[in-house]
Amino acid sequence: MTEKIYVPVDPLSNKPVELWRRYLRQGRVCEPAKTLRLNTPVYEDKIRFVCISDTHEKLEEVLPIIPDGDVLIHAGDFTDHGDIGEVIKFNAEIGRLPHKYKLVIAGNHEIGFEDGEEMNDRQLAGLSMLGINKAYEMLSNCIYLCDRQIELFGLKIYGTPWHSMPGYSFYRSRGQSIMNKWNMIPSDVDVLITHTPPLGKKHFVCSEIRLTAISEFIQLFAIGWMNGFETEIFHFSRIHFS
Repeated sequence: MTEKIYVPVDPLSNKPVELWRRYLRQGRVCEPAKTLRLNTPVYEDKIRFVCISDTHEKLEEVLPIIPDGDVLIHAGDFTDHGDIGEVIKFNAEIGRLPHKYKLVIAGNHEIGFEDGEEMNDRQLAGLSMLGINKAYEMLSNCIYLCDRQIELFGLKIYGTPWHSMPGYSFYRSRGQSIMNKWNMIPSDVDVLITHTPPLGKKHFVCSEIRLTAISEFIQLFAIGWMNGFETEIFHFSRIHFS
């Protein structure tokens, strides 16, 4: 059985900027790594992960420039509102990509993807983003991960969609509520996919992710949500998720 590490909530959980400054003072910051050129050949003795996110109904526009690889990761927000037409369109488009495995998690815009979500509450609140329940069942051209781990090429890959932005699917408040979700992450995971960035990566960060797992096994941490920011890659010798 996979071991899990349970970590208590940091007292500064609701003050991520202050918590980040504390980490800076402690020197707990990773330096950026160099990115590969998009035309770098795919080598037979290596596994290539291609990471994208937040395509918001525009995946078709970037299909020609997505590099080939063994595994494609989409870290959420592939729709605007989770409507059935948006999901069907995305499923068809991602099916056109050549990658052997395509892994997808939901983002906050995948309205209705959260099991048990009460859609009537959104109608009563006057929200137009209604989505459709269990729309993830229409994703036949990719592997949908929601608090779930799979193994590919001998690597353990875990995907989870939670965040701390009220009014959207997969919302949990900062502190113990969302920490309960992060504590589900196995301690021996090799590849982690979240929609929420860890502490220190732009806005809407989740300070709890840095506090959750202390793993020596993580090889890749793919995140989404930061629309408009360019790619950043960091080396980790030992990950302290936040």
